[in-house]
Amino acid sequence: MQFELMASMMCANYGNLEKEVKNLESGGIDSFHIDIMDGRYVPNFAMSINDMSYIASATKTPLDVHLMIEHPNNNIEIFLRKLRKKDTVYIHPEAEYHPSTTLQKITNAGMFPGIAINPGTSIENVYEMLRIVKKVLVMSVNPGNAGQMYLPFVGEKITTLLKMKDEMNFQVYWDGACSADKIQKFAPMGMDGFVLGTTMLFGKKKPYREVIKEIRGIQMSEKDGK
Repeated sequence: MQFELMASMMCANYGNLEKEVKNLESGGIDSFHIDIMDGRYVPNFAMSINDMSYIASATKTPLDVHLMIEHPNNNIEIFLRKLRKKDTVYIHPEAEYHPSTTLQKITNAGMFPGIAINPGTSIENVYEMLRIVKKVLVMSVNPGNAGQMYLPFVGEKITTLLKMKDEMNFQVYWDGACSADKIQKFAPMGMDGFVLGTTMLFGKKKPYREVIKEIRGIQMSEKDGK
């Protein structure tokens, strides 16, 4: 059983972003997770469209673009023009009057449409959209800042989504406060991938290749019963 690892680039060293991208890519990261915040939908500003565009031009590795912005449909084309066919774009359903319209634009552009589900958003509120998205990003913390504490009640929501994903043809990804015990528990249950930030990937004073190898080894230890 395999799972994807995505680097949360808002946690990267912006003093040398090119080096960060190249080292993560050569280290075996599966995709670059780009958090775009507008200071309105969430109480913070993070990466810009220029950051996203640069990373898209600097690597062939896929991008996962997480739009934490109000009414993304108003400006979605600006983002889509900067991305590639294999990239993913997530929106928050609560941020849009008609989220299915925005998701259709992402699909029409040849990219993977996704929704991000906040801790306080129930599955029932997004149920219909689960049939038209390819990926579901489950927020285990409230969006807007790195380094937050895991909200335990999200685990029940994830378990329910994992039971639904094969029938409804979507993948499930973890975002926020991802630690080794979360991978040990949820990867064997069918979680498709994990967004890695300061808890596991960045600031470890060792090469990314070593860190990523250790993280991938977590699943092997669980599988082999070691």
